[in-house]
Order: sequence, then C-alpha cells, then structure tokens
Amino acid sequence: TWADLVVRDEVRARLREIVAAVEHRALVLDGWGFGAILPYGRAVSALLAGPPGTGKTMAASLIAQELGLELFRIDLSKIVSKWLGETEKNLGLVFDEAERVGAVLLFDEADALFARRTEVKSSNDRTANLQVNFLLQRLEQHPGVVLLTTNARTGIDEAFLRRLRYRIEFSAPDAAERELLWRSMIPARAPLSTDVDLTEVAERYELAGGHIKNAVVRAAFMAAARGGEIDPDTLVRAAALEWTELGNLPT
Repeated sequence: TWADLVVRDEVRARLREIVAAVEHRALVLDGWGFGAILPYGRAVSALLAGPPGTGKTMAASLIAQELGLELFRIDLSKIVSKWLGETEKNLGLVFDEAERVGAVLLFDEADALFARRTEVKSSNDRTANLQVNFLLQRLEQHPGVVLLTTNARTGIDEAFLRRLRYRIEFSAPDAAERELLWRSMIPARAPLSTDVDLTEVAERYELAGGHIKNAVVRAAFMAAARGGEIDPDTLVRAAALEWTELGNLPT
C-alpha cells in the first residue's frame, strides 16, 4: 500500500501526479484539446532513478495497482537476443501486448536497454544504436504507461530523458525514514523483544529499504533457529551482516 512506501513527501506527490495524469488523460487531451499539440508522444512515461533499495520498483507496482492495471515487468534475459533484429522483434511484441490489454510496462534496470548511443566503430555498436532508435520510436507511438527504473541515470540516452514526461529522483532514506522502514518491515505477529531499540539501529546502519528488509528477514530466521525472540543482539547482528556484505566497514 502507499503507507508501506517510505519516501519523501515530494516524491510521493510526484508519483500521485503520474496516477492523476493517467486518470485525467482523456479529459485533458481530448476534452480540453491538448491532444492537438501532442500528435505523438502521448505515453505517460516516467523515469524512477536512485540508489538500490529505495523503493523504485515498489512505487511502480503501486502506480499500476492504483490505476487497476496489470504490470508487465520486463525480463531482459527473455528480451535481448544475440540474433540481429530479434531484440527489436521481442520488444515490439511486448509493446503490442501491453497496448492490447492496457498494462503498465516496467523496465527495471532500464540503463541496460536505454543506454546512450555511441559512435559506430563496430557491428555491435551499430546493433546497439538500432535498438535504442527502435525503443525511441515505440515509446513515442505507445499510448499507455511506461515506467523505467535505474540506479544510474547518467547511463540513459539523453533522447529518452527528453521524451519521458516525469523524472523522479529517489534518495537514500535519512535516520527517521530508516526507523519507519524498520518498523514497517516487522510484522505484528513477529516475536519482537520489547527491549529492541529500532531508533538506535536505524541511526547506526545507513541501509536503504531493500537492505533493511533483508536484515529483518535474516534476523527472523536467526531467532527461529535459536528458538527465541528477535532480540536486540539478533537484530543488530543481522543489520551488521547486511551492512558489511554491501562492502562497508564494520560499525
């Protein structure tokens, strides 16, 4: 639900703006005549950019849920082909099916497909540029909702950035937001010890939401294996392991 999404108020407002744009598209484009200045590029498209684990994919799911639409999350392993023209063919099928059923298209890790075009020095460069050009064309023709997520906005071709209607930056959570995330991730039925200090854990470990979820689940399995509650030591140990496995120094 929207209550589960811990983001800044401005980000939440921008996400709701996307929902409103879809809900009122017919009125604005057809009823008010704005469609005349948008002969193409009518897709409601958005780039959700920011560090890993900050809620970008969850936000995309919530947008689709709010609109009552199915979400097509693109599996790049099934789209990209080494054979010439096959990637474009697969992408075309994805856009066609999304248009047919009115689904929201989600390109996770979009920089892999929507990468910057390069100077042509080999056949591989030419093929990659053709794929980007094809995506630009389909994005302009598509009448539905297209969402892109990325951890590396600078890797996306500028032509896409110009055509995307919304560009929303997700930032790493601060200590107060991290505490909210810790609290929201622990189910009410979980045997959480009353002396756990989530404020202290949130301040000590600068983890994003996805990593906090990993730490919470990890602590739960540790407690279950021990046959006890999720106590302060267990929670701190799980957070510390998640922190160090991300390449940080122990704290």
